[in-house]
Amino acid sequence: MALDDIPIWLPLLLFLPLLLLMKKKMDDRSQNKCLPPSPPKLPIIGNLHQLGELPHQSLCQLSKQYGPVMLLKLGGIPTVIISSAEAAREALKVHDLDCCSRPTFASSKRILSNYGAIAFAPYGDYWKEMRKSSVLGLFSVKRVQSNQFIREEEVNLLVNSIGHSSSSATPIDLSKKLFAFTANLSSRMAFGNFCGSDLDIERFRQVVHETEAMLGSFNPSEYFPSMGWIMDKFSRRFQRFERIFLELDNFFQQVIDFHLNPDRKKQEHEGIIDVLLRKEREQIKSGDARFTKQNIKAVLMVLFVGTVDSVTTTIIWAMAELAKNPRVMKKGQDEIRNFIGNN
Repeated sequence: MALDDIPIWLPLLLFLPLLLLMKKKMDDRSQNKCLPPSPPKLPIIGNLHQLGELPHQSLCQLSKQYGPVMLLKLGGIPTVIISSAEAAREALKVHDLDCCSRPTFASSKRILSNYGAIAFAPYGDYWKEMRKSSVLGLFSVKRVQSNQFIREEEVNLLVNSIGHSSSSATPIDLSKKLFAFTANLSSRMAFGNFCGSDLDIERFRQVVHETEAMLGSFNPSEYFPSMGWIMDKFSRRFQRFERIFLELDNFFQQVIDFHLNPDRKKQEHEGIIDVLLRKEREQIKSGDARFTKQNIKAVLMVLFVGTVDSVTTTIIWAMAELAKNPRVMKKGQDEIRNFIGNN
């Protein structure tokens, strides 16, 4: 083909992507004047390559170079990293209204029933109502004291189990023991005397553990919205989320049906689920149907997973740090023996 036969619009079409890229870079520069400092980014992945196997340590090293407030681009998600008490106070107290809502993702939205629980609900009237109900009905001094005998029983079982393993020189899987402890504790406080004969409690714990792993794992469609859905489709990630959701939903429905059964034996101790069901009835009588059984399931889900995950992880990390610091371990042992005694 001769050069004279080439359409005049063809070179322009070839240069169009380059012009658009240059325009985008100019726009980014004009908008980045007030943004925090940021490490150099790579196309598409942004700063993801700078996060190692221990992301918190990677962020710590980056903050030493770029300051206590820095901006990272995690794929397609701009993320502000705050690593000082002063900056955290500024964000969470002075600018609380701008920072108090969590980002919305399709995966967590499905698992948590459209963000019906207080921990994930966006800031607004519903969140305020849920917070008030939680403080008065779930976390008040009276409610905490009513659960004291449950805490004492479960702690005694845990200590006796560890003592038995220690006396027989049997290695202890602390993670497994603590998971069982927190799961039993939270289920007794939440579900009361529910003991469905057709329910596999151990399977429920496995599903909760899988939920934590899925919510904390890498989700391509969240970091790369334009192309990540393809990776999610091939990995069947959303199918796994749907299976987990249906399994949890079925479990919580069994618990709700048990507590709604008029023939069940009443108990002196009122579980959290009884409080939530009473709230639903009160709202129905008042003509306000915003709080439904699906909201109850979301609250139970967050309470259960939050209890199991946070308590277990905190104790395991504390024990790991004590094992790495014999002097502090000895100090802790001495304090316990001075207070309780050698036995």
